[in-house]
This record gives sequence, structure tokens and C-alpha cells, in this order.
Amino acid sequence: MRNPYEVLGVPRTADAAAIKSAFRKLAKKLHPDANQDDPKSAKRFAEINQAYEIIGDEKKRKAFDRGEIDAEGKPRFHGFEGFGAHPGAGAAGSPGGAHFENFSFGPEGFRRAGGGTGARGFGGGFEDILKDVFGAAAAGQGGRRTGFGGMPFEAEDMHQPAGRDVEAAVTITLAEAAKGGTRRVHLPTGKEVEVKIPAGLADGQQIRLKGQGLPGPGAVGDALVTVTIAPHPLFERDGANLRLDLPVTLYEAVLGGKVRVPTLDGAVELNIPPGTSSGRTFRLKGKGLPAKGATGDLLVGVRIVLPKEHDIELDELMRHWRDAKPYDPRRDME
Repeated sequence: MRNPYEVLGVPRTADAAAIKSAFRKLAKKLHPDANQDDPKSAKRFAEINQAYEIIGDEKKRKAFDRGEIDAEGKPRFHGFEGFGAHPGAGAAGSPGGAHFENFSFGPEGFRRAGGGTGARGFGGGFEDILKDVFGAAAAGQGGRRTGFGGMPFEAEDMHQPAGRDVEAAVTITLAEAAKGGTRRVHLPTGKEVEVKIPAGLADGQQIRLKGQGLPGPGAVGDALVTVTIAPHPLFERDGANLRLDLPVTLYEAVLGGKVRVPTLDGAVELNIPPGTSSGRTFRLKGKGLPAKGATGDLLVGVRIVLPKEHDIELDELMRHWRDAKPYDPRRDME
């Protein structure tokens, strides 16, 4: 995946508000609901969601800027610090005087193939590393295992967990949160799995995938997938309800009429009564998000929008109206 800053078209110095604004503009432009005839828009929409998932989150953004994760949120491998990663460490005969020892693994467990002082940074902890990483495979006969240099140690000394959970994240659309669906998710283990998204999932909720974590001697951990719901270009979430800012013309507000209103299930008609003021809210029952025992509503707020072009006739009409029938909508504010 491309650099998330390039995907959203923002510099690395952009603040959180600028990043969110850039994402919302692109999401509105490339949302699949508005580009049903363009298959490329869905791929591009997924790309900007992935980019926002990285740099729209403060912790992930810092981790990406430090080079700890890549553009897909996967950890970057930086090697082990103990292997000569600090001044003074090196091969035999180097100024540091340290060298690496060779090890082999066979029926008798781990064996040292060469002598020496060992690599600096290991100290007495190297045997513990071998136990943690290779303990399950290095089991000997009779419940005994061989440790560093062939030294035996008892199986009960291996305090290794049964398995470890891993964490991943996925961003879904508002429609997927409402109706459910499936998504492919990359796990830190390297696997790519298909995750079922249940209808009514809340933002930040986790899905547990049994047995998709890291293995241990007795069991395998789980994968915890945190779900983020991407901002929608039209709807704002308010619990189980959705809010929509609906632009109407001046004559629709004054004279009333039927207007088309988008919902997650398709457009419906809303009857605007005559004399509707800007800011009035209409409730469409059951057009929100699924919730326990019920479904939320769609709250439609009216916003009167004047024509972009300057209209002389409208100016004259308003002057006549102002002089003939003046009124003060702010009189109760004093």
C-alpha cells in the first residue's frame, strides 16, 4: 500500500483536523454508494480507509512515523538488539572481543558447536530465550529437555504460556455496520482471514477469532479484531440513531412539498409542511442502526439553501416583503 500521507494528500506535518477533513472529502467523493458504476472507486475507497486507520489514530500515526509499523499497520522487523546491535559487539577478533556461537538442534536438543564468550547482550538470559522460543520443539525423552550447551532442565521449569492472543484492526463502512457483511483482515501472524461482520456492530467493538493467535505448547491463542466505522459523507452516528443535514430550497420551505431523502436502505419521500424553518428536525422511524431490541431512527435536520447565482427578482421580492411584513425572529433573545 502507498504511504498513507500520500493517499490522503496531506503533508506529514498536518494536524489531526486536517487529516480528518481530507479523509471526509475523499470519502464523500469515492464512496461506493455514489459511484456504483465505477468499480475502481471501491478499491480507492478501501485505500483511503486504510490510510485514515493508520494516520487518523494518534498512536498508530506515531508508530508509523517512527517506522515501527508499515502502511498496512503491520509491525516492521528490526532484528534482535543482542546480536551486536550496540557498540563493542562484533565477530571474534574484533575490538569488542565478542563473537557469535553456533548451535545445532537434533534429537538431543540444543548443542553448542563452538566455544567462546558468546555475543554481548545475551548474558544469562539467552537460555531463557531458547526456552521461550524453542521449548516445545526441544523436548527430550522422559519429559526432560535440553537447554543451553546440552544442559538438561525439567519440563515443569518451562513457564511458557499456552498461547498468545494477537490484535488486528479493520475499518468498515456505515452500511456494513448496519447490515453486516464480511471483510478480509491481515493478522500479525501473516495470515489473511475472512471476518464476519455482524449487523449492529458498534465503533471500537472487538471480534474474537478463536485459534487464530500465536501457538503455545498446549493451545493456540485468539485474534482480537478491533472494528472502526469509517465516517459517512452524509450521515452522522448518534448512538443507534443517524443524523442527516438535508438542504431544501427557499420555496420548498415556504410552500412545502415532498422531497427525496437518502437512507441506508435507499431514498424515501419526506413531506415538508409549508412554513418550515431552517433547523427543524424530522424523525424517520426505523431508518437508523440496529440495536438491542429495536432499530434507531433517522433524524433529518432541514437547512434552507439559497441559489448560488445572484437573483435580482429574489432581491426585489425580499425588499417588498421586508417593507410590507417585517418581523424579528430574534426578539426573544434580548
